[in-house]
Amino acid sequence: MQTADIRQRWLDFFAQRGHTIVPSASLVSDDPTLMFTVAGMVPFVPYLTGLVPAPYPRATSVQKCIRTNDIDEVGKTPRHGTFFQMNGNFSFGDYFKEQAIAYAWELLTTSEADGGYGFDERDLWVTIYEDDDDAFRYWKQVAGLPDERIQRLGKDTNYWSTGQPGPAGPCSEIFFDRGPAYGADGGPATDDDRYVEIWNLVFMQYQRGEGTGKGDFDILGELPKKNIDTGMGLERVAFLKQGVENMYEIDQVRPVLDRAAALSGRRYGADHDDDVRMRIVADHVRSSLMLIADGVNVSNEGRGYILRRLLRRTVRAMRLLGVDTATLPELLPASRDAMKAAYPEVATDFDRISRIAYAEEDTFLRTLASGTNILDLAVADTKKKGAAELPGDTAFLLHDTFGFPIDLTLEMAEEAGLQVNRTEFDRLMADQRSRAKADAKNKKTAIADLSVYSAFRASGETVFTGYDVLETETSVLGILVDGASVTRASTGDIAEIILAETSLYAESGGQEADAGTIVGTGFELEVLDVQRPVKGLTSHRVSVRAGEVGVGDAARTVVDADWRRGATQAHSGTHIVHAALRQILGPEAHQSGSYNKAGYLRLDFSWNQGLSAETRSEIEDLSNQAIRDDLEVTTRVLPLDEAKALGAMALFGEKYGDEVRVVDIGGPWSRELCAGTHVRHSSEIGLINLVSESSIGSTSRRVESLVGRDAFRDLATERAIVSQLTSSLKTPREQLPDRIAELMANLKAAEKKIADFESRQLAQRIPELVSGARRVGAVTLVSAAVGSLRSSDELRSLVTGVRERLGSDAAVVALAADVSGKPAVIVGTNAAGRETGARAGVLARAAAAVLGGGGGGKDDLAQGGGSDVAAIPAALESISTSLS
Repeated sequence: MQTADIRQRWLDFFAQRGHTIVPSASLVSDDPTLMFTVAGMVPFVPYLTGLVPAPYPRATSVQKCIRTNDIDEVGKTPRHGTFFQMNGNFSFGDYFKEQAIAYAWELLTTSEADGGYGFDERDLWVTIYEDDDDAFRYWKQVAGLPDERIQRLGKDTNYWSTGQPGPAGPCSEIFFDRGPAYGADGGPATDDDRYVEIWNLVFMQYQRGEGTGKGDFDILGELPKKNIDTGMGLERVAFLKQGVENMYEIDQVRPVLDRAAALSGRRYGADHDDDVRMRIVADHVRSSLMLIADGVNVSNEGRGYILRRLLRRTVRAMRLLGVDTATLPELLPASRDAMKAAYPEVATDFDRISRIAYAEEDTFLRTLASGTNILDLAVADTKKKGAAELPGDTAFLLHDTFGFPIDLTLEMAEEAGLQVNRTEFDRLMADQRSRAKADAKNKKTAIADLSVYSAFRASGETVFTGYDVLETETSVLGILVDGASVTRASTGDIAEIILAETSLYAESGGQEADAGTIVGTGFELEVLDVQRPVKGLTSHRVSVRAGEVGVGDAARTVVDADWRRGATQAHSGTHIVHAALRQILGPEAHQSGSYNKAGYLRLDFSWNQGLSAETRSEIEDLSNQAIRDDLEVTTRVLPLDEAKALGAMALFGEKYGDEVRVVDIGGPWSRELCAGTHVRHSSEIGLINLVSESSIGSTSRRVESLVGRDAFRDLATERAIVSQLTSSLKTPREQLPDRIAELMANLKAAEKKIADFESRQLAQRIPELVSGARRVGAVTLVSAAVGSLRSSDELRSLVTGVRERLGSDAAVVALAADVSGKPAVIVGTNAAGRETGARAGVLARAAAAVLGGGGGGKDDLAQGGGSDVAAIPAALESISTSLS
């Protein structure tokens, strides 16, 4: 049974039983505490917890998921995958435990011919929470399972909660017995790979209290509405139904594995380590494909870092398979072809997806080359010292700074006959992870932060009137101070105000929130920010400037007209610049992010090279031509599919409902999905002035522009500067570039003459310094303070010059100077001096300690500094003492 068939049977089964089919949400989660959508229930959390009223009583979905906490287990077990799909059915206060069990058993055991999965009842086991007698009874009644195939387990495995006070409940998990060839008998409680969990039923029926860990909390009582949340692992069912050994061998993954085998010339199944590497490649290529398709781009932090890690682990695995060249151009299309039936976007958007992936592979291959050079030097240095072990901090530096994988370091060190200090490396890695965990613990969970809004959201959505008017009569539904619901807020308070209607735009879609006020009888509130903490609810953060506001009061929202005008100019300007980019660069230049506020816009887009001055000018000209053409700006609300059919552009990472707002500028000239506020005609934007273009990643660029009055002011400032230059230089404006270039050339020539003169002056001081040499211990020492110098380079030049004059006898040179108000000391030794034990680095550190600073360097040349210029004589004396 193909994976697509398993998926469709699921959706058909539950649709026929009154469930609304909900399309998969993006892998980029709406939950601010989650990097990715990690489970099928994540998009439904607001409904399951009661934070937002559910729009349907029962639903079903096949949700794309990413989990990275088990990334090191990928390829080693039959079921660990970074990307996976979770089939789910959900009930929001509708059916409960008995019906959920009945649905699960029916779908699993109904024959394939009749639309089910056709599992043999004798191969299925279930676990339940140890005290859940209801579940035990229902499994007996519905499935007729014998007692020994219903195992009771504790809270750590069979009880669900968010980890915070709120909904909780027991679970029942369904397992498939793969047979004695895969492990010992005894059922799922044996925790063996023989028993594969395929479906988890969560019975959300209780309210839990405070506590820590999976089991340390109290149950406060039953929920007023009991919910069902289930999850079936699509890949797990697929590998069982397809008769293969693991999820990496199913139809959606195996083609990549086979291509990796072909490229490496190694046979899958012949060697355990190679098999693991091929499975890693198959998983990570598919995961990367799906992440990029959902708008994730490569970066050094957050989601982008995870994508980078997946791609680099792929390259590393292929290298360990013996392939040193780029392989993604072969592997990624294989994954695309395997996944496009379920997710057509991976094919239609493959040009962009592949460009990002291939660029990262090229970058990492260069990184590997650089890291290899650094590792080679470290290996040579280790051998020179007669050591057999590469320092752990070197391995960590390669890993952390250069992205050089530790197992590659281990492999290459072993080839050179060395070990790696894994204890030190692991300690440094553990320290890094501890810091990351400490940062993560400082973040509160979404449910804990947002539960206070539940009662307000239950009364309905906030109506936004700001597309048509700047002022709206409304009423105060709620007030929050310091996160707690209160009835009143007074002068001086900072509070959140929940209103029934508002004309104030909440920050979203890259547009900054409106500025304005909320006024009513006896109070005036300054609006500091406007946000949507939960879907459908708008919260106004305000400062109470005068009076007292209370729940139930009548109020009026007033948008700052100048601010809104500037914001609409900037947002419409963003659409204009995006359209101009795509016309000039091509459709691959797709917007990947934006930010706009009154007078300013920033637009990020997919592109892998800098824009020339001519291209920037062309984009700016085309944008301003569209403004001059006075294009009409229209908006309409359409079904999502219809909007996409019209060619409306969607922003990667943005979430869209079944109906969307389409903004047209000049009809199809610019057509995008957008909920922001806009001008009515393009001429109202006034002016676009592109002020910068820069890189924000290997495949992403950013343009920034001033808009409207701010753009004019910036150009006026430039005009004033040009006027001042023409006056000062007595040069016509059109000749300024040549005149300035001439002056720069003259300045450079003058600086070279000065440098040559100062170099000769320094050289003339060398004989005098050499004449001051004296015998100290086993070496000849030249030690002197040379006054004030412009740079440490001048001091270093003196030290090396004196050292050369002293010849081959054992010598040490220590010179100090006042460099820009700070003391500096440089120490040099020759080969004979070092044979006596004199080490420049050690001597420089000793002198720097006297100067109140630090220093160090190599044995032949080292530098130190500090803060106390007056201590220079004592610092030089410390060197003499060390040599005595």
